[in-house]
Amino acid sequence: MTQETSLRERLVDAGVELVMTSGTASLGLREIARQAGVSHGAPRRYFPTHQALLSAIARRGFADLQARFAAATAGTTSPRGRLQALGRAYLGYALEHRGMFELMFRHELLTSEQEEPGRPRLRESTLPLFEHMAGLIAAYRAEQAATDRPGVPEDCVPPASVTAAALWSNLHGIAQLWAWGSLQLVLGSAPPAGGPTGGAPDVDQLDRLVAAALDAHLGRGGA
Repeated sequence: MTQETSLRERLVDAGVELVMTSGTASLGLREIARQAGVSHGAPRRYFPTHQALLSAIARRGFADLQARFAAATAGTTSPRGRLQALGRAYLGYALEHRGMFELMFRHELLTSEQEEPGRPRLRESTLPLFEHMAGLIAAYRAEQAATDRPGVPEDCVPPASVTAAALWSNLHGIAQLWAWGSLQLVLGSAPPAGGPTGGAPDVDQLDRLVAAALDAHLGRGGA
C-alpha cells in the first residue's frame, strides 16, 4: 500500500469511526481530518469533494452489510429461509448502526455524480443487495413450482425484480419507522434507544415483521 493510499484509507477509517460513534452530524471535513490526525486541508488532496469522501465512508457500510448477509445466510439453504435471514440482518444493521445506515442512503450521495475518478457511484453499491434478493425470490418461486404447491397463477405474479424492489422498500420502511419509534407506538413495544448508534432492537417483534413482509410479497409459506 502506497503512502497516498494509506492516508486516503486513514481518512475513510476516521469517518467510519465518527459516524459509528457520533452520527452523520460529526462528518465535517475538519473533524474527519482531526480524527485521522492530519491537517484540515488533507481531505481535499485525496477526495475532490466532501461528498466524495462521504461516499467512500458509506461504501464501507455497504461492504459491512454484505458481509453480514453472508454470515446470516451461511447456515440456511432454502431460498425463503435465506430471505428471512437477510431481512433480519438488514433490520439489525439499520437499527444498531443508525448513523452509518442514514449515510448509506442519503439522497444527495446516491444521486451525486461527484465521485472519485475511476470509482463507481455510491448508488451502484446497492446493486448486490437488490440482485441477491431478486435471485432468492426467483429461486423460491422455482422451488414452489417444482413441488406443485398451489399459488397465484404465473401470469398474475410480478417479475422477481419488482417483488424484490417492493420487499426491499418494505424492509427499509420497517427500519425507518422503527428507528423513529412509530412502529413501537402502534404495536405497543418499547421506545427506541437513543443516540446515533441505536441500541438493541426487539428481535422477536422484528422477526415477526420480517415474516409478515415475506408473507405479503411471497404468500404464506415455510422457511
